[in-house]
Amino acid sequence: MTEGNFVDYVKLTVSSGNGGKGSAHLHREKYIAKGGPDGGDGGRGGHVIIRGNKNLWTLYSFKFKRHFMAGHGGDGSKNRSSGAQGADVIVEVPLGTVVRDAETNTILFEITDVLQEQVLLEGGIGGRGNWHFKTATNQTPRYAQPGRPGQEQQIILELKVLADVGLVGFPNAGKSTLLAALTAAKPKIADYEFTTLKPNLGIVAYRDFQSFVMADIPGIIEGAAEGKGLGHYFLRHIERNSILLFLIPADVLDVKKAFDILHNELVRYNPELIDKDFVVVLSKCDLLDDELKAAYQEELKKTFDKIPHYMISSVAQTGLQELKDGLWKMLNRS
Repeated sequence: MTEGNFVDYVKLTVSSGNGGKGSAHLHREKYIAKGGPDGGDGGRGGHVIIRGNKNLWTLYSFKFKRHFMAGHGGDGSKNRSSGAQGADVIVEVPLGTVVRDAETNTILFEITDVLQEQVLLEGGIGGRGNWHFKTATNQTPRYAQPGRPGQEQQIILELKVLADVGLVGFPNAGKSTLLAALTAAKPKIADYEFTTLKPNLGIVAYRDFQSFVMADIPGIIEGAAEGKGLGHYFLRHIERNSILLFLIPADVLDVKKAFDILHNELVRYNPELIDKDFVVVLSKCDLLDDELKAAYQEELKKTFDKIPHYMISSVAQTGLQELKDGLWKMLNRS
């Protein structure tokens, strides 16, 4: 998926349908000149419904359609015939979509399950026909209720990427290069910071035609939890990944300090992230000679004794199979 096609934040205007008018019809036939009231009820207006669709990965389709309007209810008619219900409008979104009120920015609900449906706005109720108002003292009421108007609201759709493995690291740590090496994704790769401005998703092919999803998330800088750099724009994507892969380049001065900065920013943003599974991966190991590799291996073992850790080179294609084996085992353990 190209970066330009990945849309994770849109603002929409949605409207439910008006209820139909009740009928004030009086029954008439050839030999019945003054029949009683028989006006039917108006139909309800259409609802606005948000539905989860597992085949969608992005909010890209909403770049071209920002207004959604449900159908209006039909008017009642004679013989107590009710008007037709207005057509519901169903807005399909990817799993992991948060729906917010654009005015207050409050979260209304989240869509996380396949075919999960949530009524966002109910259609207006149809008006009652005049036969409802017949009484002993008013045998022929010549009035009926109008339908209630529908509702209009501006909402924000905010996508949190659902992926098995999320790549976490500083800008220019090699996340996009790793994604390109493990998947068929073609993220933008360049030798400068913040090359990746939006998440990229890729399918990692594993043994026996099995696979898992990996997400390359824009780089973290110190202070991201307060909104520095790309701040909250990307941190929300990390919340929905099963495993967090901390990617630290071999050319940093202090691996432990780099990991602590990354981990601290995540926990400050959302303390619940501390409960996620994570692995530490030292990238760009093609820059190291054998002696340095041995030294780094010893340091990783000592620093991350109880945390799965790997040394890889995406360019030289070394250590990648061991990494995939380790991730697959973590994803499928009981």
